Amino acid sequence: MTTQASPLPRHVAIIMDGNGRWAKQHKIKIALGHRTGVEALRAIIRESSDLGIEALSLYAFSTENWKRDPAEVEALMGLLLEFFTSEIDELDEKNVCIRILGDKDGMPEKQRQALINAETRTQSNTGLHLNIAINYGGRAELARAARILAEKALRGEIKPEEITEQALSDALYTRGLPDVDLLIRTSGEMRLSNFLLFQCAYAEFLFPTVLWPDFSLEDYHQALDAFARRDRRYGGRNS
Repeated sequence: MTTQASPLPRHVAIIMDGNGRWAKQHKIKIALGHRTGVEALRAIIRESSDLGIEALSLYAFSTENWKRDPAEVEALMGLLLEFFTSEIDELDEKNVCIRILGDKDGMPEKQRQALINAETRTQSNTGLHLNIAINYGGRAELARAARILAEKALRGEIKPEEITEQALSDALYTRGLPDVDLLIRTSGEMRLSNFLLFQCAYAEFLFPTVLWPDFSLEDYHQALDAFARRDRRYGGRNS
């Protein structure tokens, strides 16, 4: 188990960017770039669990990704199914609790069932909260939360004045979890791409230029160390 002396973020979010560019650099099919990215993903999940990080949120497939080439989408769906089939035993044994962020009902049936099974099997686990954003969009999540609260108001369960920031937070996919402390986006791109818009309100952002398949445990520890050196004031001042 790797030890980390510096203070750790409670919640790390990662936009795993650069699989396609990595594949292009290596003159291989994009599907192989995504497959190599899964290997990097396995290592980061294990390390986060071993370090005792409370929550790890991964942007795996956005609602906009359906617009990609059908062959790439098919490859991603296949990798998704393969990941949950091959990794679920180890994740469960390591006490990891899996939560899917996004619209599971919009997924192909085999993948939808795999996501449901993963959540059901690990729902009582008390270790790392592994949130995987699939068929996810941040704006869609906020609209969904607004509908949930509006329906409660129509049923008389809450009053309009009781729709607070906390009430909205409790209607999100990430209910009950701390807000994101550290967001990492690989490949050097500097944008959120509609990921955890509410939850990242006070997150520290890091944009390493390394492409996701090459993102190593050393890179991860450098990011965690950089976070530990940040001065987080949440809008206030340090005396």
